[in-house]
Amino acid sequence: MNKIFSENNELTISKKVANILIDKEAVILRPNDPFTWASGIKSPIYCDNRQLLAYPEERHYVAQALAKKIAKYYPNATLIAGTATAGIPHAAWVADILGLPMVYVRSQAKDHGRKSQIEGVISATDNVVLIDDLISTGGSVLKAADAVNQVASVVGVVAIFTYELQAAHDNFEAAKIPLHILTNFSELLEIAEASNYVTDSELEMIKEWRQNDFK
Repeated sequence: MNKIFSENNELTISKKVANILIDKEAVILRPNDPFTWASGIKSPIYCDNRQLLAYPEERHYVAQALAKKIAKYYPNATLIAGTATAGIPHAAWVADILGLPMVYVRSQAKDHGRKSQIEGVISATDNVVLIDDLISTGGSVLKAADAVNQVASVVGVVAIFTYELQAAHDNFEAAKIPLHILTNFSELLEIAEASNYVTDSELEMIKEWRQNDFK
């Protein structure tokens, strides 16, 4: 098993990951020209953690941080699962760090070949941790968890970033699946403010949007 880094302060890790996401433009704040999410929501923030794939040092830090979360909160994990497609590379790196096997979960079963939804070797005795890059409402990763729970046991979910939507909190609570995140919207906004990433007026627009749309 590869050695997990020695950083133990979760707040320090959260701040560093938030800095990485901003610095590598994995998260973009654009209140004057909002993004449109798949749900139709107009948002001043957009997260695309696929950007991290281009940066070996930063992606390794994130993988180490995810591995530390799993080692701390899910010490009984026997299998790492990545959600297709964004969770797959992070799950592979984390599985390597922890010395655990890995599978990935499609959004739906294939219509050919083995017609598998879960790709890889999984057994009924496995305690599975699902890795996703981003939590919005939690719908996609919880759908993956349902598929895994048909053949094994999901003990929890870890992810890099969350928008902190109330819907996500409610959905995970209803599913009775624990969730742990490296960093979040609030932390990122603090970093953005401290680094002058956004102007005061833009910051107020983002905060107002959060009050209106995050409850």
